[in-house]
Amino acid sequence: MMESTTTIPHDGLVQTGLLRSLMLMAWIVEARDPYTGGHLWRVARMAEALGRASGLAEEEVRRIALAGFLHDIGKIGVPDAILRKPGKLDDDEYAVIKTHPSIGQRILAQHPLAHLVMDVVLCHHETPDGRGYPMALAANDIPMDARLIGICDAFDAMTSTRPYRKGMAIGGALDIIEKAAGRQFDAALAMRFVALGRDGAFDHIVGHSEEGIPLGACASCGPVIQRYKSTQAGDHADCPACNARYQWHPSGGGLKAVATGKMHGSLGMPLPDTSLLNTLLSEWAPQLA
Repeated sequence: MMESTTTIPHDGLVQTGLLRSLMLMAWIVEARDPYTGGHLWRVARMAEALGRASGLAEEEVRRIALAGFLHDIGKIGVPDAILRKPGKLDDDEYAVIKTHPSIGQRILAQHPLAHLVMDVVLCHHETPDGRGYPMALAANDIPMDARLIGICDAFDAMTSTRPYRKGMAIGGALDIIEKAAGRQFDAALAMRFVALGRDGAFDHIVGHSEEGIPLGACASCGPVIQRYKSTQAGDHADCPACNARYQWHPSGGGLKAVATGKMHGSLGMPLPDTSLLNTLLSEWAPQLA
């Protein structure tokens, strides 16, 4: 297990470039999965809230937020047929998905900043009862930052819509976390997370892909269409799951994705949201110096 540390190169340009390379890799993974748009941003933001509520130093909060953004980077090695499957995975497919923490470890092994996030990438699916993966660690053998991200990751999965099920309401997902505290989730962190959620701390995060930007809804696939802060009325967007083309129309002071009746042409997989990445880099890089 790698010891958490916040020591990184002092050259600001080198630091920012290295962080950007990792974040772009993570974005590629998210763009390949049509049902998790905004997942990385949501997990990072919830991790910040839980880290601060846990009394962690700001430098550690930012490091854990970065790790939350990168936690699924190993899914870059999971085949599209599994990552993009619209239904539930069978046992063999789930076994492949369970390799992504170890794949992430191998991908990051030689990266100069791996030590900042490696514990989370490798251990975010370990559980206190020892029934997690890939190493079946238990209790405090699981690094604290991985225990923290594991809660945020599970909560976002529960509250996100999939083709085979609608996302849970926040209250229902919090109830599940509370009941699983001490078994699937670290007891103290879970109860702190539940308290934050019941106080409304995650209301502006759930169902969003960026601050103040809710996911657009595809009529067939649910809320999976992302828009950016630069998106304007009249711009087009494609559903990454069924390829239906939508257009953004003004609605209630915001924008709503309206079906055009056509399938996508040239847009295809979403491009990286460089504005969002730059915003996150400006927040995280100085704190990690």
